[in-house]
Amino acid sequence: MTELSAAHDAAVTDRDRLAGSAYRSDRDLAARQSLYQWQTPRYDLPGIVAEQLSGVRGHVVDVGCGNGKFIQRLRDDRPDLALLGLDIAPGILVGVPGPVAVADATRLPLATASVDAALALHMLYHVPDIPQAVRDLSRVLVRDGLVIASTNSDQDKAELDDLWQRAAGDVLGTGRGPARISLSARFSLEKAPAFLGEEFGRVETIELPGTITVHDPEPVIAHMASYRAWADQHDVPFEATIERARAILVDHIARHGAFEVTCLGGILVCRR
Repeated sequence: MTELSAAHDAAVTDRDRLAGSAYRSDRDLAARQSLYQWQTPRYDLPGIVAEQLSGVRGHVVDVGCGNGKFIQRLRDDRPDLALLGLDIAPGILVGVPGPVAVADATRLPLATASVDAALALHMLYHVPDIPQAVRDLSRVLVRDGLVIASTNSDQDKAELDDLWQRAAGDVLGTGRGPARISLSARFSLEKAPAFLGEEFGRVETIELPGTITVHDPEPVIAHMASYRAWADQHDVPFEATIERARAILVDHIARHGAFEVTCLGGILVCRR
């Protein structure tokens, strides 16, 4: 492991940073989620998860439930399910319909074979020991249970990475600046099947490609600014780079009418 990747992993998985800053509230997570309003095609991600759970009865745990978008949808669509939300960040759980609890994904406070399905949606990349988290998801699951994970591809939103490097380079006067931090790199869509395959014999990947098209820079800027919890990891003045990115976007949209971002996320449906 290189020094850079070690520092990256430490920053992305640091519990104090996650609970005390990145997910202290849902402000930054909501900013990242809201960018998808401008994606074509539009995916109803909570609806897709609910559909995958159509054959499940009993208990479902949402590990790393964040601001509860999936729990809320399941409460509406599947009132028959017994739902539990878990997250390491107490602050982000404030608005989530209960029951909820603060918990570590590698030490789930659940009995062995006690849940019929487990969700791990856009969160396993934040876990220091991903294989242990996968083992614990398997442990709490009944024999014929279901795990649904999600993450983004290594190629997801490459245009935002390029925009950041252009803006950072302008701020530093170096041409192209350093890359911004990638949250999903440790458990990307390309890496996830190998992690999950250690415990689950069947791992189906459902890819969700799309293009985000904005005619105003602010949704993109809000998304980029939502990484403020990792501002010290970017090796560049964070706020100045955000402002430079805004100016680049204003010019691009004036010239081309829109700014496009190519997205690739996906859901992994896991069975033994």
